[in-house]
Amino acid sequence: MTDQKNENQDKYFRIHIDEHQEDQPKQIEKKTKTTKKTKTKETKGKRSIKDIFEDAFRQIVASAVILVIGFFLLNYSAYIKIFENKWRNLTGTEEISPLTEIVELDTDEEESTEVLVYTQEVLELETKSSAKLLKIPELELELAPSDNRIIIPRINQNIPIIRVSSENLINRDWKALENDMQEALKNGVVHYPGTSLPGKTGNTVITGHSSYFPWDPGRFKDVFAVLDQLVLGDRIVVYYDQDKFTYEVKDIDIVLPSDIEVLKQTIDEKLTLITCTPVGTNLKRLIISAEPIAINGKSLEGEVKKIKRT
Repeated sequence: MTDQKNENQDKYFRIHIDEHQEDQPKQIEKKTKTTKKTKTKETKGKRSIKDIFEDAFRQIVASAVILVIGFFLLNYSAYIKIFENKWRNLTGTEEISPLTEIVELDTDEEESTEVLVYTQEVLELETKSSAKLLKIPELELELAPSDNRIIIPRINQNIPIIRVSSENLINRDWKALENDMQEALKNGVVHYPGTSLPGKTGNTVITGHSSYFPWDPGRFKDVFAVLDQLVLGDRIVVYYDQDKFTYEVKDIDIVLPSDIEVLKQTIDEKLTLITCTPVGTNLKRLIISAEPIAINGKSLEGEVKKIKRT
């Protein structure tokens, strides 16, 4: 009996001890896997400075690309004009604007010293209307537009000039004045309130968009997009109150928005054009300064250019 009991105890202990020993490798394997996972997580959590800089660089590049694409999409209309202008310059396919004829001055006919002998002839009466029309001489008349306009042949622009009330300027309500000007810019370029009028002594300031939001309802968002293509000696025509004033570009400059010297009045008559530059930004201002050289096609020829109008 004793031997049988001992045998049964040995079997019991062998069974349970063996099971425990068999489970030990599995537990060790699980612990090993858990340790590896923990170490992997710790390794992933610890990033080197190089990795941080690489990720930051990627984000900066991606953001810059998105900004550039967005910028050109917002100003696509203006940059299409710039690209077309540059392409024509490179390929030599520039066309002379039909507006060039408008800035030409009248030439006085030379006085003749010859003695004219008039002989009277009997004119035959024409009965046909077509023959009568042939007898009527052509009239060389230049018709002025019904509204105020500025014409710049170099950039092929013929733009209405919109006047803005000076009330908000007098009241120093700058926000309201800015709103008035932005509203007026939808219909053309704007004569800056408080500056001189064409034909009068002083500085006539005209401002226009080089680019603006594409969803803006105005048709004149980029009329000054290629204003920087003007060169010294170019002519500009301003029609104001049915009179034609011809100017010649004398100076081109770029200033900061805070530089208000360009708005100051001058002793002599002067025309100043202002627009934002670079196109699509509000960083600086492109300033085109011009002086009058003719009125209604008649050259001033060095006369005093202080023109008083009643």
